[in-house]
Amino acid sequence: MSTLFFLVILLIVLILCADYYVQSSVQNKLYKDIEAIPYNKVGLVLGTVKVLKNGNINRYYQYRIDAAAALFKAGKIKFVLVSGDNSVEGYDEPTDMRDDLVKKGVPVEKIFLDYAGFRTLDSVVRGKAIFGQKSMTIISQKFHNERAVFIANHKEIEAIGFEAKDVSMRAGLLVQTREKLARVKVLIDLVFGVKPKFLGDKIEIK
Repeated sequence: MSTLFFLVILLIVLILCADYYVQSSVQNKLYKDIEAIPYNKVGLVLGTVKVLKNGNINRYYQYRIDAAAALFKAGKIKFVLVSGDNSVEGYDEPTDMRDDLVKKGVPVEKIFLDYAGFRTLDSVVRGKAIFGQKSMTIISQKFHNERAVFIANHKEIEAIGFEAKDVSMRAGLLVQTREKLARVKVLIDLVFGVKPKFLGDKIEIK
């Protein structure tokens, strides 16, 4: 029992340290004010499911779309790169995001699609390796931006984050819990040099 107790305490300490390290590393690189955020050529929107199992629109998704459209209209980004999962037939996060951005007034020719953004690490690394961006504005909720910008900076990408509106702590409790574990995982990935699942031919954003 004492060994199990020690392991549980060790895991808790590891989670808390990873959370603090990621958060403190990027504090000055996150923005929620459109007027204050610097310009970047490309805004990277991190994907998530559009429709929940109960049939409702995922608010994390909707708020990211709203944030990306607002940044574009304010002239803070020139192009939008939407990155998400397209690994299962009938499930296509990038196309959903493109279509909804067009409905928000973003010209379709200003939107580029990354169909292999299976994880946050994949989306960020492919932004540089495939789409040639050495600097970018990452668009998601604050907790997600912290991890994404952290990854970017460790991959020699000058990234900042724009905070999409968040959901309530109660509604997002499971997501927030998973995020704590994801921060431990990302540190492990960086230590061991984990690469995206797919790379491929380069695509020039212009």
